[in-house]
Amino acid sequence: MVKRLLDIVLAALGLALVAPVLAIAALGIRLASPGPVFYRARRVGRAGACFTMFKLRTMHQRQPGQASRITGRDDPRVFPLGALLRRTKIDELPQLFNVLRGDMSIVGPRPEDPDIVERHYTPLLRETLAVRPGLASPGSLYHYTHGDALLAGADPETAYVDRLLPLKVALDVVYVRHASLPLDVRIIGRTLSTIAACLGGRSRFGDPPEAPAARALMQMERTTCDTNA
Repeated sequence: MVKRLLDIVLAALGLALVAPVLAIAALGIRLASPGPVFYRARRVGRAGACFTMFKLRTMHQRQPGQASRITGRDDPRVFPLGALLRRTKIDELPQLFNVLRGDMSIVGPRPEDPDIVERHYTPLLRETLAVRPGLASPGSLYHYTHGDALLAGADPETAYVDRLLPLKVALDVVYVRHASLPLDVRIIGRTLSTIAACLGGRSRFGDPPEAPAARALMQMERTTCDTNA
């Protein structure tokens, strides 16, 4: 209850503060690329319920043969302003509407595409579906700092489910198992400082502090599966 109240207050305050930024970004998107300002994505939320997640559109309208749901490094679908919006995370700000609606929290596991959840989530990774998804999390930070390197290549979707997804979601499992308001505050601080560091030119980051625990959980799940096989 306290977390939900804080989510509502922070989301309302955040929307009031970033409204001018959203307005300028919306105008820029209109000028940069034909199509709607907002991108609506189906995502899996708490208890496996699907919802529509809002983002500022950063890519040209999808063309035939470019149907990958994962954006790789130097993806030609991303227009220049869109790349800036993605780098600064401004494209994620409309998700404050999702927080107000109750679909998401400020801090929580990043929501995933329904098909990826259906095909690739193990019992361990499904633990993240016990809580509301969020804008900020250890997994989303890992994606932000390590995604470009891990998704390089001609098939970013395969690279995503093989190289990035397992650890990314396991990091969020660690968060779910230890969630608290003080931890949420630390994750918000880490998110803001990481974005600032990237904008300042930093390109190399170490593993997040949750990584050892996440890898241990992944190893335990593999061992259990091998034993039961």
